[in-house]
Amino acid sequence: MLKRNLMKMLLASTMVMGTSFAAYAAETFDGPTTGPKAAAGKTIVVLAADMKNGGILGVSNGIQEAAAKIGWTVKVIDGAGSVAGRTAAVGQALALKPDGLVINGFDAAEQQAALEGVKSAKIPMVSWHSGPKIGCDAPGGIFANVSTDAMDVSKKAAEWALADGGGKPGVVIFTDSTYTIAILKAAKLKEIIEAGGGKVLQWVDTPIAETSTRMGPLTTTLLQKYGKDWTHSLAINDLYFDFMGPALAAAGVDGRANPHNGSAGDGSEAAFQRIRTGQYQSVTVAEPLNLQGWQLVDEMNRAVSGEKCSGYVTSPALVTEEGLKTNKGNTFDPQNGYREAYAKIWGK
Repeated sequence: MLKRNLMKMLLASTMVMGTSFAAYAAETFDGPTTGPKAAAGKTIVVLAADMKNGGILGVSNGIQEAAAKIGWTVKVIDGAGSVAGRTAAVGQALALKPDGLVINGFDAAEQQAALEGVKSAKIPMVSWHSGPKIGCDAPGGIFANVSTDAMDVSKKAAEWALADGGGKPGVVIFTDSTYTIAILKAAKLKEIIEAGGGKVLQWVDTPIAETSTRMGPLTTTLLQKYGKDWTHSLAINDLYFDFMGPALAAAGVDGRANPHNGSAGDGSEAAFQRIRTGQYQSVTVAEPLNLQGWQLVDEMNRAVSGEKCSGYVTSPALVTEEGLKTNKGNTFDPQNGYREAYAKIWGK
């Protein structure tokens, strides 16, 4: 009875937010319908936190696709997963004297000193996941911070784990304290799991940039420590599960057995492939990364044109193996006409 009630709660929440994976593709675009025409001949630089991250890569691809439509030039600089690399990337961007700067996937507070130079040069900035404030006038002089509602993302992932675990999952949470938003997302996961009757076995703070070397040994240690009590993992990003599977396989754990793994964020191609084939990941709460790339270009066009930001917030989708049976792609790219809608705004 408890599991049935939890499943009803999860489904009701999904329906209210209009974000079930199957349903979202059928929706019409709910973003802006008016805005400035395309500013001509602009060059923008994308500061990517780490292009190995599937979410950051997906957004960068969307930016480049949208820039081609609006008629702009894009330069992507990879911060390569380190604070020092991102600081150097800001310096490289300033040297290029672009018309606009896109912060892609890192906390703006981390680079506050370096970004002061961007503000001084009066170069407009927009961002993807640059901090906890979503939308217009984000901290650090950012015109618009594009994201889904991170707390909704965490809520979806945690409610899935509660339902899947019969109301009493034993959960390990993976996060990265380098990012304020990652800590907030993980805290929300913990809050909902414990309020729903589950148990957080351990809060693991490990850098996203070091998952390739850390996740194998961590997984083995966690298996030894918790055994069958470890029924679910929740991570703030799919990248954690890129490197968990081999350790689980080496321990004789089947790809669809416990721990069932769910990600509160992004929706990378690798995650879709794992979910589709039942290989050590059960769900991801995916963002429409390509759409968000288009939104970033639109927000930048508003910034360079001296108009207000749109305030649009995209919706995420809970992606499951069942849901992927009707979707052949490995990205959450809603076919809701967003490309045509933005092109119409820009006069393209």
